[in-house]
Amino acid sequence: MPDGGLFRAERFRDVHLYQGFAEAVFDGRVPYRDFFMEYPPGAVAVFLPAAAFGSSHYNAAFKCLMALCGVATLLLLASLLTRLGVSVTRLWAGVLLFALSPLALGPISLNTYDAWPALLTVGALALLLSGRDVSAFALLGGAFAAKVYPIVLIPPAVIFVWRARGRGSAWRALFASAVVAALFIVPFLVAAPHGLAESFRAQAARSLQVESLGGSLLAVADRLGFYSATVVHRTGHAVSYDLVGSLPEALAVLSSIAQVLAVVSVAWLYLRGRDDPRCLALAFAAAIAGFLAFTRFFSPQYLVWLVPFVLLLEPVAWVLTALALVLAQFWFFHYGHVFALGGYVWLVLARDLLVVALFVLAVVRLKRPAPEDQDSVLLEHELPLRVPS
Repeated sequence: MPDGGLFRAERFRDVHLYQGFAEAVFDGRVPYRDFFMEYPPGAVAVFLPAAAFGSSHYNAAFKCLMALCGVATLLLLASLLTRLGVSVTRLWAGVLLFALSPLALGPISLNTYDAWPALLTVGALALLLSGRDVSAFALLGGAFAAKVYPIVLIPPAVIFVWRARGRGSAWRALFASAVVAALFIVPFLVAAPHGLAESFRAQAARSLQVESLGGSLLAVADRLGFYSATVVHRTGHAVSYDLVGSLPEALAVLSSIAQVLAVVSVAWLYLRGRDDPRCLALAFAAAIAGFLAFTRFFSPQYLVWLVPFVLLLEPVAWVLTALALVLAQFWFFHYGHVFALGGYVWLVLARDLLVVALFVLAVVRLKRPAPEDQDSVLLEHELPLRVPS
């Protein structure tokens, strides 16, 4: 329905890059060796199929593929909500909100491949809760090879399997994850080690981008006259608009440290907490929210990773996420103003702060489950209550 939607011809974001990569592969060229590709090797799995319909239909075919990923994610979400024992009203609310989320996200809802790793991670959670640990970790390995961020889900997943089925099962699951990731990565590592390393380096070494939390804070400080910000358009291997200077560099380092601490804190709290399906879903949501809240580079489509897990949580988290999606759409057609540090940077900062609030909410809930989620059983140190006869 939005511009760039399933039945519209508009192209947004990187679909033209995906098509170029796919056509180069079908021409016999090898990614990372014969041409630079900033995306991880697992992304090729969704770049290639749409090319089978011809160059003139690549855009429509790719968006159909992403729509199918969304439908599959919706079905898995319904299954997860049912497994978590939610009411019928909440089940319908969750799946309908997910179905409508592309309207809130806007033009890029089907024009990036982020729905693919999101589907794999939701599938991994569903498999974990059904006891199929090896298959779940295999999906996480594929998701890591496609987008890298799912690595933050490995710690809580390992803790869950270790506590539920023992150390041996956890090691076997981790091995499955490593094998699947290697199936995508090793062939390119052999064919083009320097090109593959440069691809990962280009992503990991990015400076502080305007849309990140630190970048938007500096942009707003510039608007208020407290700081003079300078934005540079980098057109190297990874195109971005970065803030330059000693303060942005320091904030970039602090952002990465905060990102790691956020992911570690989620794993630590989950390790100390209860071992039930709701806590695992909460840990997955908290880990992704923490990763996004403090990342150096925060494109609007990254919220696709978070939406399905948020809908497994309470309605307050739904509202925060919906507001973040809508805010990102407001400035999508005004990126020039954002990069020029115009008034839209206030909306960027608001979006980033909403994600931080979502992370804090998830961490608090992970640390102290809500009363309605607590099991009504006696604690070991409590005596039974005597009922007078």
